[in-house]
Amino acid sequence: MSERISRRQALKGTAAALVGLSVLPSLASGQSEPRRRRTTPRVGIIGSGGKGWSGMEGAAQHGQIVALCDVDFKQRLRALETHPSASSFEDYREMLQAVGPTLDAVVISTPDHHHFLASAMAIQMGIHVYCEKPLTHSIWEARELGRLAKKHKVATQMGNQSTASTPMRKVAKLIRDGAFGQVREVHLWTNRAGGWWKQGVDRPAPGRAPKELDFDLWLGPAPLRPFAEGYHPFSWRGWWDFGTGSLGDMGCHIFNMPHMALDLRDPAAVRATTSGHNRDSFPAWARVTYEFSKRGGRDAFQLFWYDGGQLPDARLVPGHEIGGNGSIVVCEKGTVYCPDEGNAVYHLVGGTMPDVAVEESPGHMAEFFRAVGGGPEAVSNFPDYASPLTVTVLLGNLAIWADGARLEWDARRQKVRGTDEFDFLVRREPRRGWSL
Repeated sequence: MSERISRRQALKGTAAALVGLSVLPSLASGQSEPRRRRTTPRVGIIGSGGKGWSGMEGAAQHGQIVALCDVDFKQRLRALETHPSASSFEDYREMLQAVGPTLDAVVISTPDHHHFLASAMAIQMGIHVYCEKPLTHSIWEARELGRLAKKHKVATQMGNQSTASTPMRKVAKLIRDGAFGQVREVHLWTNRAGGWWKQGVDRPAPGRAPKELDFDLWLGPAPLRPFAEGYHPFSWRGWWDFGTGSLGDMGCHIFNMPHMALDLRDPAAVRATTSGHNRDSFPAWARVTYEFSKRGGRDAFQLFWYDGGQLPDARLVPGHEIGGNGSIVVCEKGTVYCPDEGNAVYHLVGGTMPDVAVEESPGHMAEFFRAVGGGPEAVSNFPDYASPLTVTVLLGNLAIWADGARLEWDARRQKVRGTDEFDFLVRREPRRGWSL
């Protein structure tokens, strides 16, 4: 595809967007239109670089890519070379207004601070939504997306791909069914900060945004700040205004099996110790303790999170090496160890893992499109799974912000008990023009 043709194609959605903005009903009514199920769903892509590329190509195996949106012009051109018949946009608000009524589903793979608005707009239009992890940037947003998805009866899925893992489903069922007795403690960790992106650093010096990037659209709901090297396209993860740090970025993968096994919603309290931080960049390392109360047939237990080079005691898993990511679930009658974030390999320390029958997934993206076609909901749907998992993960970031204080969580009111200090983190105010 020539540069001249690519540029024309990449901009061709603009006129349609302007027409759409003038003739489509406002989203303010909160009403969604019922959608006719197509044999081949029509899919819009919001964010086509990085993880968005694999999400787009995964969706293309189940539907037709008819609209592409990315604030980075080079990423749009690259996506259009693969899907040249798609309409192209740089602002997902315009894309949804212009072509939303013709879409069956969207796949959202933006920085975390855009997840809520893009997802909520689509849901309110009756569009099925696949959104990358973590589901949202804030706790309130995660709860609200679960509520909206349930209200509008759309198919949803968060991109914690290992939810489809048969080994993970088997181990979760064994723990849930009491095969190893009561759970005593859980240890989870990641190496993502440091070598992958920097945390615990000062804000970089302002610079000039590359010509292919609309940085104001990239900022979107986040507070205004000048462009600097190190935000786009990857290291935004380490900044409070855009990302959710190591815990938010990897937690929805590494908490996944314990959440499936133990229903990790609504911890009673959280506490963290960190390397210290300026509350602009996440700390270089953190250790977070979650306290879970007794629920149903499950005893109370503690969950420990480690990042930035912090690790659990290797004596918990004798005979095994603790790598950069993983999970350990210590039970009365055995300890379960997963050596990475993929949730595909599990060891029963000092024993042989028993087998158990579970429902196998057709594949992570296939689960979503099966639900789009009227089949059963994906396991990691927003209301039942992704929303409560994301809330629990992000509660650890409240503790990281507090750095030392024990925070008791009031799940019903979505507040830290006894203080308003953390309300702005629970529900962040978007920049003007970026609200529903």
